[in-house]
Amino acid sequence: MGNLGCAVVLQSLSAVLFLLCTITGVSLGTELNFVTCGSVIKLLNLKHNVRLHSHDVRYGSGSGQQSVTGVAQVEDSNSYWSVRGPTDAPCYRGTPVQCGQTIRLMHVNTGRNLHSHYFASPLSSNQEVSAFGEEGEGDHLDEWTVQCGGSVWKREEAVRFLHKATDALLSITGEQYGRPIHGQMEVHAMSSPSQHTLWKAMEGIFMKPSESPAGSRVSTHPHTEF
Repeated sequence: MGNLGCAVVLQSLSAVLFLLCTITGVSLGTELNFVTCGSVIKLLNLKHNVRLHSHDVRYGSGSGQQSVTGVAQVEDSNSYWSVRGPTDAPCYRGTPVQCGQTIRLMHVNTGRNLHSHYFASPLSSNQEVSAFGEEGEGDHLDEWTVQCGGSVWKREEAVRFLHKATDALLSITGEQYGRPIHGQMEVHAMSSPSQHTLWKAMEGIFMKPSESPAGSRVSTHPHTEF
């Protein structure tokens, strides 16, 4: 089994995600058709054609936590999220995410987790969605259940994310902010499934399951799409 050295350099608002990988004796093979733990991805809302986004801008009402929005720009590095397990159940890097599995989505550039609670969202007064925590550690309100149709989360399929604590679905209904985030769409959570609650995995770094004969869950191979 070859050795994999990988360093991910993440820069701030105006920078791009840069991936440096050194691979010895390992073939990346064909692209994965499912999402795995440890992957860094962008999520597209299929109804509004915007990507789930965050930045170090706080809500002026509600919780006052870091805002989460939808943006049309494809190349924005603030739309990358890392797929992680809940604090009490490890999500081994490279393991396919199961339908019905609980995950956390950590905003890569700020280290805060996708989060929801019973505060009212700023524009629609639905359930607020924010980014919360420090260096990837928050609380139980960061947990979301992946709703999909088969056994694992396939990249080409539409999925929903159910907030575990409040039974509300990650959603966009089209309301747009003014300054300082003009044109970005409000992200919130709603109790009823609809076309507004459908998401799809897009660009990112998809960690491949280990190919070790011993079934090691530590060594993984990245497949990158920007």
